[in-house]
Amino acid sequence: MIGLDTNVLVRYIMQDDPRQSPKATRLIESLDIDNPGYITMVSVVELYWVLTSSYGLKGPQVAQALELLLRSKQLMVERADQVMRALRVFGQGQADFADCLIERAASGAGCLDTVTFDVGASKHAGMKLLA
Repeated sequence: MIGLDTNVLVRYIMQDDPRQSPKATRLIESLDIDNPGYITMVSVVELYWVLTSSYGLKGPQVAQALELLLRSKQLMVERADQVMRALRVFGQGQADFADCLIERAASGAGCLDTVTFDVGASKHAGMKLLA
């Protein structure tokens, strides 16, 4: 197994760098079930942020890319079940993806609630407003 940094994933997805993108493609396409790539939850959040803020992709576009990564047999995503659940909540409305992932990760750890001062996260991501 080999860990994949966010910038490798960005180069693979966006194919925007003539030197780095082919290297990322060769690496990722050389992976398989016996020698998978590993993507941490930190990289998932960072990937979402980079693709929306630096590349101007919309949330649904990035969610689709993340789902493809999750379904890939040559990639293992840390806590893939929680990431998938966060994507489902995110896809239902106006929640921020990071908030959805925070709430799903806390729930997966056995937390009864995830509290926040963020009104939007309390309305859309399943968190409880700390008033």
